[in-house]
Amino acid sequence: MDSSDNRSRQDIIIDSEVRDMDFEIRQVSFQVRDIGSFLSRLRDLSTRYGVFIVCFNAELMAGQEHVISAISHAKRAMKKGTCISSSFEIEALLYAAGSRQCQDAAKFGVNLGLNNCYLCIYPVNPLVWSELQAVMTTTIEDWERMTDEKKNILISLFGITDDEIAVTGRDRIQDLVLERVALLEVNK
Repeated sequence: MDSSDNRSRQDIIIDSEVRDMDFEIRQVSFQVRDIGSFLSRLRDLSTRYGVFIVCFNAELMAGQEHVISAISHAKRAMKKGTCISSSFEIEALLYAAGSRQCQDAAKFGVNLGLNNCYLCIYPVNPLVWSELQAVMTTTIEDWERMTDEKKNILISLFGITDDEIAVTGRDRIQDLVLERVALLEVNK
């Protein structure tokens, strides 16, 4: 599928040629001095190349599986017409947050200052990556490791209870977060 053609972004969502895992995730770092200008630049790229670009705050994500789950649920909601939001990008962030509230979703996106993000482009388009390299640096740091500090952040952020931890164990925090993502579909 040629994603640089002039089809609308909504057409990409419903295109039967688009596979389930037709997005790419990269770990990136970048500085943001003005959130509005930065997001405007991403929207321009997105429109020009007919893709969706979503930045997930890595500090609040339970690894790439969390990103994959949020993107997959957002794609499914767009295809079914059951979205909470009018934007695919916000829908993906709502799923990442496991919340119906845009203010909760915003925390999972771009912030002022230094950002470490899982950046997702859907569908894959290498031309977008080449343009983003002017403002972002790809990193190979291990963001998948769940430190005690990260577990505590996720426990607080997602309201994971002591009872849940007692049943699953602290080593299954990622699974509990992914459950919250999936539950948003049920709780719409």
